[in-house]
Amino acid sequence: MRCFSHPYMTLCMFLSIAGLPAVAAAQPDASAQRPNILFIMSDDHAQRAISAYGGNLAETPNIDRIAVEGALFRNSFVTNSICTPSRAVLLTGKFSHRNGVRINGDVFDSRQATFPRILQEQGYETAVVGKWHLSSEPAGFDHWQVLEGQGEYYSPRFLTPTGRVQYDGSYVTDKITDLALEFLQNRDRNRPFMMLYHHKAPHRNWMPAIDDLDAGNASGIPLPDSFDDDYSGRPAAQEADMRIADMFLSYDMKLQPDDYGTETGSGGGSGSEEAVNQALEAWQDAYARLSPAQKASWDRYYDRVNAGYRQVKDDPEALARWKYRRYMRDYLATVRAVDRNVGRVLDYLDAQGLYENTIVIYTSDQGFYLGEHGWYDKRFMYEESMRTPLLIRYPAGVRAGQQVDELVQNLDLAPTLLDFAGALVPAGMQGLSLKKLLNGNQPGNWRDALYYHYYQYPAWHMVNPHYGVRSATHKLIHFYMMDYWELYDLERDPQEMNNRYNHPGYAQVREELHERLGQLQEQYGDNAAGTDPHLAGRQAAGQ
Repeated sequence: MRCFSHPYMTLCMFLSIAGLPAVAAAQPDASAQRPNILFIMSDDHAQRAISAYGGNLAETPNIDRIAVEGALFRNSFVTNSICTPSRAVLLTGKFSHRNGVRINGDVFDSRQATFPRILQEQGYETAVVGKWHLSSEPAGFDHWQVLEGQGEYYSPRFLTPTGRVQYDGSYVTDKITDLALEFLQNRDRNRPFMMLYHHKAPHRNWMPAIDDLDAGNASGIPLPDSFDDDYSGRPAAQEADMRIADMFLSYDMKLQPDDYGTETGSGGGSGSEEAVNQALEAWQDAYARLSPAQKASWDRYYDRVNAGYRQVKDDPEALARWKYRRYMRDYLATVRAVDRNVGRVLDYLDAQGLYENTIVIYTSDQGFYLGEHGWYDKRFMYEESMRTPLLIRYPAGVRAGQQVDELVQNLDLAPTLLDFAGALVPAGMQGLSLKKLLNGNQPGNWRDALYYHYYQYPAWHMVNPHYGVRSATHKLIHFYMMDYWELYDLERDPQEMNNRYNHPGYAQVREELHERLGQLQEQYGDNAAGTDPHLAGRQAAGQ
């Protein structure tokens, strides 16, 4: 399935890829009861929008239940904060430069070893339902039904082994859950199962379910402290086009052309005429997918709440704040639907006696900005987008109520699931199994730092490529096309507002981080990043 996409819609055609020889794996003891695996992933779900993480933005009782009955990872991060690359990392346990998917639009080579393929070879019945977005046909699955491209919130289209199907009148989060429950109900009861249950929400453009339109408001949500950030000392942040103040009036705010006349938002497309036209076309398509009854309810709600636009449209500061609360209202409403549907699946596991022996994972493909630095979207190595939620429940093998503080990455999930299933982890996987951490045993050689590399540029939102290292207390980032360095003290400056790279008080920390960065690039084989020029200069000088 080859996909050609802009940020809103994707057209796909199938691309056949021949299979490679099976990956060697240890056969589990036939007498052992292997765990079932339910891997839940949402799209762009920030930690701050999950109440188990202490956030006050949303109540997520069903997602929280996974943490209460299992483990919550407090320091969970991604390797590359963007959709398609993150999904490739999750499947392969390898960094982007090793799995071949560096940017959205890269085609995932499904011949390589993935944890679903290995589990399928070990006798698991495997399935994926929901978002895929990897530009190639799913492989290693007995059953699959995946959204076409990014997917639509209403009347979504799915790709299947026999072709495309559209579910008219359905809401995507509900429909993905219907398909997940259908698989669970019809599964082979003589085999363990592994299902990827992957949601579109809360991805842009945050269209709530009809039943959630009046479920709350965002009027009392305070602006983040960094909302009016001026990005001083951070030229890459200055160039980025992802301010909430610049969201589209059409696609993002859901105003109709008669409401505003001329589109004034750039929407991440730098204000080009092409970007504005794409946004309007995408919004018109999304709105047209509503059924007549849905459209009537939708219009009643948005005609009322968008009346506030007329009161602020000529005041840039007031308009930015109005956009923030409109954005937050819709984003949190789509989270509400995800949480409700996660509850449906958890209840099914309970009712079917699958509670004890099923590993349930909840995560997101990355974090997301909810107004911090005045932004939405992701991409940067800054905390809000590099962090991602990670909750794991397995009553038969994981003590309930744990909070894990070690540094972990999405890179670790593939080897973790193979480890729990008793399968051999291929040598090419670069992540670490979390099994010992979940058993309360910290390995003596657990990582002390994380490596990150973002590639996509020039592109929507104009975030410069960068790589860097994050320790428990500090972060070093190199925007290599600019050849500009940033260093943050995460204990004293958790919002990353003050670049301390050239501060004399951080000279020793800077040297240590450069050294660690070079070590990680060598360890993970990221030759595309090049040698750290700081270290290269020292080596040339004989230091």
